[in-house]
Amino acid sequence: MATTEQRPTPAPSGADPRQGRSRLSPESPAVVAVASAVALLVLSTLIVLWAKTRPGFDPFGWLVWGRQTVAGNLNTNAAPSWKPLPYLFTAPFGLFGHYQLWLWMITSLAVSLAGAVFAGRIAYRLTARDSSDERWPAYVAAVFAGLALLGLSSYWHYMLSSQSDPMIVTLCLAAIDCHLSGRYRWAYTAGALAALGRPEVWLFLGLYTIWAWLRVPSMRRLIVVEVVLVILLWFGIPALTSRTPFVAASNALGSGRRLRSDRVFGTIGRFLDLNTAVLELVALGAVVLAVVRRDRVTLGLAAGICAWVIVEIAFSLHGWPGLGRYMYEPAGVLVALAGAGIGALLVEGRRISRVAAWAAIALAAVIVLALVPPAVSRARSEHRDIRAQRLRTAEIGKLTGAISGFGGASRFMPCGEPLTRLEYQTILAWNLHVNVATVGYKYEPAIHSGRPIVLFTPISTGGWRVQALHQQLPGCSSLPR
Repeated sequence: MATTEQRPTPAPSGADPRQGRSRLSPESPAVVAVASAVALLVLSTLIVLWAKTRPGFDPFGWLVWGRQTVAGNLNTNAAPSWKPLPYLFTAPFGLFGHYQLWLWMITSLAVSLAGAVFAGRIAYRLTARDSSDERWPAYVAAVFAGLALLGLSSYWHYMLSSQSDPMIVTLCLAAIDCHLSGRYRWAYTAGALAALGRPEVWLFLGLYTIWAWLRVPSMRRLIVVEVVLVILLWFGIPALTSRTPFVAASNALGSGRRLRSDRVFGTIGRFLDLNTAVLELVALGAVVLAVVRRDRVTLGLAAGICAWVIVEIAFSLHGWPGLGRYMYEPAGVLVALAGAGIGALLVEGRRISRVAAWAAIALAAVIVLALVPPAVSRARSEHRDIRAQRLRTAEIGKLTGAISGFGGASRFMPCGEPLTRLEYQTILAWNLHVNVATVGYKYEPAIHSGRPIVLFTPISTGGWRVQALHQQLPGCSSLPR
């Protein structure tokens, strides 16, 4: 059987034979990835310092998990519901004391911002494959998708309050991008990490597991290891630190934010509210074009969007909240499809004629202009939210100051159960260096029980009132009553 061998082209005379082969050249993927990560970390640090916001209820709980793991007495019975993904960060960050807060805020924001990069890359790939002569439509599609992702409803609120949902969006988009570029191992790892953040990902990880097991046999060891790790992290740690391995599911039931009626169309409505109608129509146009072209990649992504929403509907019917932010991931994929739709419009216009090309550019401009008013409205809403969050930051700072003023967290340890309002439960737990389950929020039953308690109550004029009730120890009698 004859074989052919492709011989390398000889290097030009006087050229370094190693040139073009270095893995650390400025164009190498490793160097680009590291440089991008550093840039995102620097940008995130600047944004965190400018915004002057603090983590939300759940993220403060995740910080407590990390700190109490370092202390050796983790308890995950109380809210927030168990999620392994943030724990992968907050546990090692817990070694750095009060810097844990800043490390988590900067890291979560950097990972979240990277989602715009991956959304742009997906839109670029979907457009560039149809435009071999000029790439500017692909670049337009990438910029459109990246900016549109950052314009999702309340997206900046969740990024600046250090929630994990935008991080999971990044991981899902990274998995798609890696798969499209043929990096199946990285795609699977990104998917496994996303599965540590949201159970909706399990369906897609399961399907990808079957595909990779059959099509890429060399990945089987990686698949086994990562599936075992996902199971152990989701259920093993709660089994050791809470009343049940399924504590996340039990805590999520009965949420006050769940839909109480019309859960099917209510969940769909929450999903549609994440993007503007114009952008959703552009994405729908991309899907229609994909049907005509028999574009399996775009159709597969569209099917994934629908599947995620269907899973969320099932969760909502089960009694879980079904919040809009739980569907940021399919909304992010929809944004990438909309970017590809803009790119396809420009490409198809150029293929038809010069007049059609200019008409396509004009239509794309009209679409962008139609997105400006809702973008301005959302920007104003986010600005108002930042001002409210800065007031909350000041309130948290006063709580920290009040605790320090009485001698620090250890001063309150022997004085009974700490109590505060529910919205501050995880914040107080983090400041007192205790598990969230240690901090109560039901005032009347605690007061009437007669047991020693310490109330931390925010007052309307600003600041905190600290009251020690039913005290018996001499060391606690000096606290305000």
